[in-house]
Amino acid sequence: MGWKSFFTKDKKEDLNQGLEKTKQSLFSKIASTVAGKSKVDDEVLDELEEVLVSSDVSVKTTLKIIERLEIRVKEDKYISVGQLNELLKQEITKLLIENNLDDVSDYTVPERDIPHVIMVVGVNGVGKTTTIGKLAHQYNKKGYKVVLGAADTFRAAAVEQLTIWAERVGVNIVKQGMGSDPASVAFDTLQSAKASNADVVLIDTAGRLHNKVNLMNELTKIKNVMQKVIPDAPHEILLVLDGSTGQNAIEQAEQFIKATEVNSLALTKLDGTAKGGVVIGISDQFKIPVKFIGVGEGVEQLQVFNKKAFIDAMFEGSNFNS
Repeated sequence: MGWKSFFTKDKKEDLNQGLEKTKQSLFSKIASTVAGKSKVDDEVLDELEEVLVSSDVSVKTTLKIIERLEIRVKEDKYISVGQLNELLKQEITKLLIENNLDDVSDYTVPERDIPHVIMVVGVNGVGKTTTIGKLAHQYNKKGYKVVLGAADTFRAAAVEQLTIWAERVGVNIVKQGMGSDPASVAFDTLQSAKASNADVVLIDTAGRLHNKVNLMNELTKIKNVMQKVIPDAPHEILLVLDGSTGQNAIEQAEQFIKATEVNSLALTKLDGTAKGGVVIGISDQFKIPVKFIGVGEGVEQLQVFNKKAFIDAMFEGSNFNS
């Protein structure tokens, strides 16, 4: 399925609107950079480098992009500033595609004889529990039987919030009292999911990042206990990051990736920030698939991430003519 067939008109509008602040910020800065200039030269590229870094496209990724643009400028001899938008779009798209990370086509999980287990991690406040609720809605809508596990037992609000989501989207939840052992909740959740022939299990975890050792120990314990029920669980460790925090999201990703075997990412709150460029940096830097992005508060506004659709939306309507 091509991305254009999956991205309906409503989804495309949500994506465009969700990236509006990022577009306005990025392209107004670039417009100032090229104002009064006719061609792309070393000075323009130096200033563009500063713009991309300040737009939370990570330093490492920015340097890759600028290096590619320098090669294009040397090869083509003369590139007008009016061509810069298309050139930048082409090089960012190629950079992300070359990472060989397949985009998610829709909300589908692998067919298994046992439940597909997703452990969701991330610091408090990034929208982790809300993301779990929205994913539960999408999986439920596709006909999957979903079970939630409220293993963030250190905050009563987290359990309450997840319970509200379970009721709202019509899925089962397994929970214990506040302060219960998170691994025990995960164990009970998987047992319940197996007994009820569930298709998908989403396990919420505590969002504390007091230090890497404790984080690693806690997440490892949860994994080990789950494997007593389903030997290869969790099948997916989804790290949720707050896109509005920019470079801080990259730092969080580095810590969690060191602490546990993160193999998929979700970036939330892109609609409320001008820092959407962080998606480009994270997608390039960590070589871990960005599977979902949040472009609004609505339950349908957690979208599957598609590199081409994202870049198209970011550059739509941009014009750097001086």
